[in-house]
Amino acid sequence: MPVIVVEVMPKAELLDPAGKAVAGALARLGDSPFSAVRIGKRFELTVDGPADDAALQAARALAESLLSNSVIEDVVGVRFLDVEVASSSAGVAGETH
Repeated sequence: MPVIVVEVMPKAELLDPAGKAVAGALARLGDSPFSAVRIGKRFELTVDGPADDAALQAARALAESLLSNSVIEDVVGVRFLDVEVASSSAGVAGETH
């Protein structure tokens, strides 16, 4: 069955305390190539029907009305999960709006 991935992140202008805590921990570990961390949410929605643009539009509407808080978060990705990436241990699928 097709799966749609919805990604939600805090708005860029807002403080991300969890991300800041992780960035601090990385700095304490030393020798980290990362200077900042932002933490968001990922939802996986299983589609009961065809994997088409209508399903993506329905997922985006759901993301904007229920899965995110538009005051403090942005929906940054709504895409079909790449089956090859899902079954492998490496890689990140691309984004489709």
